[in-house]
Amino acid sequence: MTIKGFYLVGPEKAVFHQDIHIDQYHDFEALQVAVAEQYNIIQPAGIGLQDAKGHDLPDLDAVLDCDEDIGVTVDGQSIRDPSGPEGLPLVGSYYEVFPDHLGNHARLFQKFGSLIKYETMGKRNYLTNDPAIATVAFQESAFFSKLITPDHPLAGIKDNRALFIGDTDTEAWRQAHKFIPPAMSPKAVRHYTPMMEATVKDSFKVFDQLDEQGEAWNVYQYMLKLASQAVFKFSLGYDAHHFDNPDSPLNELVVLIAQSLSLNKKVTSRGSWYAMLGPVPFTVANDLRRVISRLTLILNDAIDRAPKGDSDEDLPLQSAALGASCVVDYLKRATDDYGNKLPRDLVIPNMLPIAGAGFTTTSSLLSWLLYSLCVYEGNQDRLLQELVDAGVSENTKWTPELSDGLPFLDKFVKETQRLHNPSFQPGRTAKVDCIVPGGYKLPAGAVVICALHAIANNPSIWSNPERFDPDRWGTEEVANRPKNSYIPFATGPRSCIGFNFALGEVKVILPELIYRYEFFKEGDEAVTYDPEFQLIRPMNFYVRAKRRTSYPKPSPGAKKIAQDYKPGEAKPPI
Repeated sequence: MTIKGFYLVGPEKAVFHQDIHIDQYHDFEALQVAVAEQYNIIQPAGIGLQDAKGHDLPDLDAVLDCDEDIGVTVDGQSIRDPSGPEGLPLVGSYYEVFPDHLGNHARLFQKFGSLIKYETMGKRNYLTNDPAIATVAFQESAFFSKLITPDHPLAGIKDNRALFIGDTDTEAWRQAHKFIPPAMSPKAVRHYTPMMEATVKDSFKVFDQLDEQGEAWNVYQYMLKLASQAVFKFSLGYDAHHFDNPDSPLNELVVLIAQSLSLNKKVTSRGSWYAMLGPVPFTVANDLRRVISRLTLILNDAIDRAPKGDSDEDLPLQSAALGASCVVDYLKRATDDYGNKLPRDLVIPNMLPIAGAGFTTTSSLLSWLLYSLCVYEGNQDRLLQELVDAGVSENTKWTPELSDGLPFLDKFVKETQRLHNPSFQPGRTAKVDCIVPGGYKLPAGAVVICALHAIANNPSIWSNPERFDPDRWGTEEVANRPKNSYIPFATGPRSCIGFNFALGEVKVILPELIYRYEFFKEGDEAVTYDPEFQLIRPMNFYVRAKRRTSYPKPSPGAKKIAQDYKPGEAKPPI
């Protein structure tokens, strides 16, 4: 029996010494798997073996010939703990990260590597800009899951009855994950596309009036109105009346959801001790508790008042969305093969993330899309030309085939999401001590935040990452990029279930706005984002939207495309 001693290169040799019987392994790959099992190395293929002098042992014969203990590396790296700034007493690195956490994270990745660790007021943070680490973290596996601990970014609004804001390993999550995704499937998006079109056209009377008055307007505030108007019709079946006139107030439910996300960011960016101040008056933690209580009360009333579909009959789960008036109506009537429905006590808590995450993410994305139109020259003209070439007019009836058949629109949306992705905070919790790609050692309970913005702007993956270049999409360089280096909606079993609706929505709203208005950025002030909000949203971006009076001529060959393709019918040639 052949026994070989193994140790992790990097840490103290004796601490991680293991004896492995290697007779039963007939090739090097099988030995890698055995070593991975001994040390909880998540990806066995990244394991390298070496002798005491650091010489590689490339195959099983070389391992058998080695007369000394064998060192283990991962991806050519020694095994090490993530590092980061040392910080100060009590506050840790809080003031080295905030207020510009996007910029400071980029600086810390450059200085300390692709997995960084720092503390802010007693809270330990792990962030990565490496898609390989994100890939293993997003998998529901023996190593990682979505367990929302006090260190998780969603800790302040955690609710184990709801999909997005609850732990994975619960019966409530399994039931919700069964019933809710079909409500946002591609078939469902098709069903709701006319509603999206009607919503944006309903906003025209307000934008026309602002144009007539020569007024610039805050993009995020109006995109918040527009996105929430659409999402409320989709999810709750009611009109928020955001576009009755230019000064229509935000619906209280929108205000409360936005407040909860802002307050949660303030609470969770500090230590877990801060979240425990919920019962203490005049604290942010108490404000968050109060807002959530009021939010639940109003949402419950909205669910009770949601309109019904054509009938009260139960509907098959996979097609229920096509017969429902809205998501609430769907959840009341969708029935699985065994006659079961989503329990009523799970409907209310799940409607909060469906409604809230839906409009907060989409409003931020729409804001950045308008920003990209105004700031990056030439793109607005190219998008308008594509619409004209496709035969779009003010009478166009939008369908998924039409919006998905506009190649430059798709590239433009992708590049905006890459450079200005609203979401940056998805976190996954390590179940056990483990070693992730790159050789980083993580303790059980570590919450790894896959920093989506940093991954999509990682200079080791993307050439000229700070340059806005829609034409990079479709190139060989982008096609050969590492897996999961572009994941605006995360990935894995806990990825965003609403991505079909979100993309379908922006690909109707944005073309409608572009076709009717020409957008100009107002003023020379640099646009900043809100560091104390759960999402990345522009705060001081103002535009003038001028009603178009003329349009470019169709490009050569465009007449054939418009003739061959009629909105609502077959997909156009690309």
